[in-house]
Amino acid sequence: MNKKAVALLSGGLDSVLAVKLIAEQGIDVVALHFKSPFSSKRDKERGLQAEKAAKELGIRLILIYKGMEYIDVVRSPDHGYGKNMNPCIDCRIFMLKKTREVMAREDAGFVVTGEVLGQRPMSQRRDTIHIIEKESGLAGLIVRPLSARHFSPSIPEIEGIIDRSRLLDISGRSRQIQYRLVERFNLNEYGSPGGGCLLTDRIFSNKIKDLFFYDKDFTMQDVELLSTGRHFRLSSDTKLIIGRNEAENERLVANWQKPYMLLCPSGFRGPVGIIKGVFTDENITVSANIIGYYAKNNSREIALEINNTQAEKRIIDRLDIDINKLKI
Repeated sequence: MNKKAVALLSGGLDSVLAVKLIAEQGIDVVALHFKSPFSSKRDKERGLQAEKAAKELGIRLILIYKGMEYIDVVRSPDHGYGKNMNPCIDCRIFMLKKTREVMAREDAGFVVTGEVLGQRPMSQRRDTIHIIEKESGLAGLIVRPLSARHFSPSIPEIEGIIDRSRLLDISGRSRQIQYRLVERFNLNEYGSPGGGCLLTDRIFSNKIKDLFFYDKDFTMQDVELLSTGRHFRLSSDTKLIIGRNEAENERLVANWQKPYMLLCPSGFRGPVGIIKGVFTDENITVSANIIGYYAKNNSREIALEINNTQAEKRIIDRLDIDINKLKI
């Protein structure tokens, strides 16, 4: 077996320590980081943290974006969801299958992960770990340096490529041992523990359920926009997104393009909106009233600049609308 490994590096504490423990044994390690459209703000920062960690560890980092192929996994996971729309088992299988492809390109012999037995309720139980390993096609080829002694020896351990006696037996959610290892290795570049997948969030999960149900021809742009702003279902074929703050307003303007229509407040400060669907007078009127509501604009008329193919200004009457019924 080749004495080279591909290590999954989230940038978090456990993955950084796992790489360090294997690199300390003289193994050539290449790090692999997956970027997800469902990362929280903290996990998006972890993308940068993975780069910082790889640099401190002195290893090369490969980045893979989980695109539409991964969306298909989220839409129909073989092993079901967690509490919300999080397909944790299938997500892990997906990443490890992609890791196999990287192994082939890199001529690597095995995989390293920061998994800790019992740390996560869905994907890091003993039974699910075995399922994930088998279905990923990596049976016997995954080394888990932090929890290795809780499992049967992997092939690299059996063949003596990895010294099993230098691997650990951590389990559960406590990270006291990990923090002692940080001090021992004098590591500085690692993210705070804890997951940040938006698919575990109830409100975000409602947004992606709505997208899957109503928009059969959605794109990655639609998926990326799920993490921005407030979302409203105006009709079965039309949705409105408005910004919650200046940064989100700027993002909506920057990402606006067909098939979306852009709605901007005119003469007052308030949220920017984008509509996808049917641009009827009724939908534009309802959208204007939603924008006016969140802008705390109490005037009898709401002025908007509308941009579809070209900009135009409209003055729209205030209506009595139950906004909560439209909110996704």
